[in-house]
Amino acid sequence: MHCPFCRHGDSRVVDSRTSDDGTSIRRRRQCPACQRRFTTIETASLSVVKRSGATEPFSRDKIVSGVRKACQGRPVSADDLALLAQKVEETLRGTGSPEIDAYEIGLAILGPLRELDEVAYLRFASVYQAFDSLEDFESSITSLRAERDERAARAAVDATREGSGSRAPSSGTDAPAADQGARPDPEPARD
Repeated sequence: MHCPFCRHGDSRVVDSRTSDDGTSIRRRRQCPACQRRFTTIETASLSVVKRSGATEPFSRDKIVSGVRKACQGRPVSADDLALLAQKVEETLRGTGSPEIDAYEIGLAILGPLRELDEVAYLRFASVYQAFDSLEDFESSITSLRAERDERAARAAVDATREGSGSRAPSSGTDAPAADQGARPDPEPARD
């Protein structure tokens, strides 16, 4: 690594630390020529293979700008978009592949965007999945409604469980003495 101050062609690592999310390493380096220190951050490369076959480095900024268009006029903040881009990157890095097809990025965006804003999801999906007819929209809306109803039903069941008190099942020690006395003898009596 070249020194950014004197352009010397070598440097030595003084300290290394892993980032909080574990996706990068921060290294403190020192130049042997000028003795100045500087920081580098190393991450595993992730490349995007475009339809044309060309590759380019993955960029969260491209995710944010693409999704921002779908979220225009919606109650979605810049922080929400940054978090969505982070989730997408974590999903893609989780595949373990250093090269990701551009189509896979769009698929990775759909899930978190659906959770963030359903209208923005429909906008993005309609372009990304090339909706051709009203039936495509109807099908997607029906799917969204079914998922929403399922989430509401699960939430109602969870609320009912919490409201009734989640006591542990009875161990049988509270049973009447008559029930406890009806147990069979572990060994039969011998003559």
